[in-house]
Amino acid sequence: MKQPIKGFSKLTKEAKLEWLAATYSKNPEATIAFLQSYWHEDAKVQKLHDDFIENTVTNYYMPFGVAPNFKINGKLYTIPMAIEESSVVAAAAKAAGFWLERGGFKASVIATKKIGHVHFMYEGAVEKLTTFIEAITPKFFEDTEGLTANMRARGGGILNIELKDKTAAMDNYFQLEAHFETCDSMGANFINSCLEQFAKTLTSEVQKSDLFTAAEKDIQIVMCILSNYTPDCVVRAEVSCPVSQLNADEGISPETFAMKFQRAVRIAEIEPYRATTHNKGIYNGIDAVVIATGNDFRAIEAAGHTYASKDGQYRSLTHCEVKDGQFRFWIEVPMALGTVGGLTKLHPMVKFAHQMLGNPNAEELMCVIAASGLAQNFAALRALTTTGIQKGHMKMHLLNILNQLEATEEEIAEIKAYFEDKVVTHSDVVKKFCEVRGIEVPTPKVKQ
Repeated sequence: MKQPIKGFSKLTKEAKLEWLAATYSKNPEATIAFLQSYWHEDAKVQKLHDDFIENTVTNYYMPFGVAPNFKINGKLYTIPMAIEESSVVAAAAKAAGFWLERGGFKASVIATKKIGHVHFMYEGAVEKLTTFIEAITPKFFEDTEGLTANMRARGGGILNIELKDKTAAMDNYFQLEAHFETCDSMGANFINSCLEQFAKTLTSEVQKSDLFTAAEKDIQIVMCILSNYTPDCVVRAEVSCPVSQLNADEGISPETFAMKFQRAVRIAEIEPYRATTHNKGIYNGIDAVVIATGNDFRAIEAAGHTYASKDGQYRSLTHCEVKDGQFRFWIEVPMALGTVGGLTKLHPMVKFAHQMLGNPNAEELMCVIAASGLAQNFAALRALTTTGIQKGHMKMHLLNILNQLEATEEEIAEIKAYFEDKVVTHSDVVKKFCEVRGIEVPTPKVKQ
């Protein structure tokens, strides 16, 4: 039976590897060698990776691909994408090429405010607390001047602070809600530091005030934390063209294609089951670029999914209109990210990704990433409403199946040629592989 281990984080990297291999492998030496084979050959680069998180034992590789021909606001980009799903980069590149000849993507940042809260409990008159918070608001700004100096020099800082009465939802629950501008930084550490100082200022000023009784002065700070929901940090991307230019090359007229495409989007606007998969496809495109540029894809996805539910039902993040012979397809999505801080200046591949994009500021990067999500959604809906999603997806997945079967280069070339005009299924690939290799097709095991 495996036993718990104490003090694991204090072990050397080599000792961690030895324990891991001895505990979970029948061949510890081979396992250690395998894990070490993923270490970077440059010790300085490996040290960077080791320090990103705790208990690092090796690196986990993901493909880093590029999608060229993205024309966004008149500028041509090759977009970096880090993702494991086989058809994502191909789909994004195909959509980029389609819209390159139709004016490209238009994108704009609607707002860039981020938000954070001091959550606290107060038992007393709401009017008294409201008056008090209004009176000490300048003190919140004064006490955080040291924290905000650099951000203010870059044009950012604390925008406003207000009291939120949440007692209708939970007894005695209040918030200090603050809005921030963090410029080219995602700003999580900056925001959280400011919020913690607000909490100290609040409790200190309450204690010094004659406005409150002794019982009312017992304000309890629950937590101080930014919100990853950023409805006031939003970017919009759009494509449009005359319907007559929507040649889908799939044996249907542009008018029929536009009608089917619009219906597919509408279904995602009204049906949560479809909207979930629809938006997942959008984040195939968004997350891949977010990861490649060293940003927090979990925070950005969480904000997007909350935004998709802002009217009480989960809906599509993209929308489509066909009017007066014109096709329009757009996305509005919250996106708090940064081009300074975090991994942006540490991770070598992240630095290269930013370099590829021309070292954009945060607002330009928001536009690029929103366009990537829109492109991915367009490609998916185009496939869904014409040939079906599996034809292209399984063609891309073919190589994964053949690699699992450990096919040789010659076998791969022959089998790829065979499936050039056929629909790919796992069972058909296995059958063809066995035929090419001259072995018996395995009989599927039936569960008893």
